[in-house]
Amino acid sequence: MRVVVMDTQKGLVVDALYDFENFVKNVKKIIEVARANNVEILYVQHDNGAVLVPGNELYEIADEFKPEPNEKRFVKHEGSCFSNKEFREYLESVKEDTLMITGLVTNYCVDTTVKAAHERGYKVVIPAGTNSAFDTDYFDAETAYKYCNEDVWPEIADCVTMEEAIELLQK
Repeated sequence: MRVVVMDTQKGLVVDALYDFENFVKNVKKIIEVARANNVEILYVQHDNGAVLVPGNELYEIADEFKPEPNEKRFVKHEGSCFSNKEFREYLESVKEDTLMITGLVTNYCVDTTVKAAHERGYKVVIPAGTNSAFDTDYFDAETAYKYCNEDVWPEIADCVTMEEAIELLQK
């Protein structure tokens, strides 16, 4: 299993996120448990060509989730982590078959990555409260979160409690 921590950048990790405090607490816990159990963490940053660009402080990973120097980092320019060739090739090289996916934003990049991972044959694990969304003109952040986590993803992924996720990381 590998843990994917995606788009947890300073420009996105803000208190306007749905259930912000729990999101931060839960992702930090997943990172902590993964490190303690030698489960590799793959960080992915979004470069949108505008605000989230290298050199801009908002592009950097939020301090709460700071990668260790030895942890892998990938950059994507599209929604899915699989749009990055190096990310795809790395997972193929280590013959990984299970991804625990966390990060931002639920109904955009996380949703795209979950579906892309499923289409490629990966077992996908999504711990509750480790992804989040913003309000949009069409629905509020809570609705976006619940729609993906409770309606869409259970058909293609294991949507688990934090306790279950921790147990998986400790195996």
